[in-house]
Order: sequence, then structure tokens, then C-alpha cells
Amino acid sequence: MNKFFFTRLQYESGDWNVDQRMPSNLLNSLIEYTNIPVDTKERVVALSSDEIFECPFCYLSGHKLVQFTQAEKENFIKYIDNGGFIFVDDCNHDIDGLFSKSFESQMAEIYGEEGLKKIPNDHPIYFSFFEFDDGPPTTSQELNGWGDDIVHDYLKAIEKDGKIRVLYSNKDYGCEWDYDFRNKRWLAEDNTKFGVNIVVYAIAP
Repeated sequence: MNKFFFTRLQYESGDWNVDQRMPSNLLNSLIEYTNIPVDTKERVVALSSDEIFECPFCYLSGHKLVQFTQAEKENFIKYIDNGGFIFVDDCNHDIDGLFSKSFESQMAEIYGEEGLKKIPNDHPIYFSFFEFDDGPPTTSQELNGWGDDIVHDYLKAIEKDGKIRVLYSNKDYGCEWDYDFRNKRWLAEDNTKFGVNIVVYAIAP
């Protein structure tokens, strides 16, 4: 079995290089909880590059504008059509913020207004490894009143052939998981467990 590796997507607009400690923290959790072989080095790949087609799991985030170039848009479509998986997380966790509005606009342009849909809280992604009976776990970012002061009780997704291919969060999991993995022992409950679910779901055949 090939080693799982974490790919961060670089795009020309906005600020893509956020929450820099999050990938190593999530990779540590995969090692801790699963038997998935893991490459512990994060990869950064341009969305417009052909390298994206070698990546089974990609992460795209930021605070600012998402406006894909033509090459980025074409690769996004081709990657999803070929069975890829992209986890998109809004660092603002704000449904009226620039990242949210511009990313959702990009998805509507590519997949139509009904392409990005709320997923039910009993979706298999919430049970792919750990069980989350109430749907997506809440982040401290939401509870602290940062962003839009809303606790988002759902995630959105674009599905193809019955499987999520683009998972979209307004909950700012990136910031929630952005700490030194050695500090995890101080948490009452490991908040990266849902990240394990996302990866396990993404790479399942």
C-alpha cells in the first residue's frame, strides 16, 4: 500500500498558505489511530500543475478571494472527474466572508447552483472511523464568537457517483487543528479525530 501524503493546494488568488502546523498534527493522528502508512512531509502543489493528479487527497483553504485561473479551473474539474478528493475549509468560518462567497461562487460557476449541497448529519463520513452522531464537531473558533458568530451545524459537499469529492467547511477546522502535535495530550478530547474520518473516507475505494 502506498503511503498517504497530505497535499496543500496553492492557488494564485487569495492566501492559501494558512494553518501551517495543521497538516503535521493531522498526520500524527493518522499514525496514532490507524494503520494507514503515512508520509509525514506535507506537499504543496499548484492547482494548475499536473502534479495534482498524483495526489489522492488535497486541502484548500484561506481567508481571502478565491478566483481560479482558467488553468486552475480546468485542473479542478479534471481532478474531481478522475476521482480526486479536496477538503476545502474557510479560515474565516463566515458564510458572508470573502473566502466563502468567492469559493461558493466558483463552485456554482463550475457545477451549477445546486452542485454544492448540505450533507445530512448521518452521512457516512461521520462514521468512517470515529462516530460523530451529531454531525460535524463544533470548533472553539465558532464558540469563541470569531467570524460570523454562528455555529455551523452542517458541512457542504459536491458528490459524484454517490461519493463526496469536494468537502466544504465553514467551521475553520484548519485553525482548530493548528497547534504543535505534542500539545494534544492537554486536550480533554482530541479535536483532530474528525480529520481522521475525512482522510479515511477520502481514500476508501
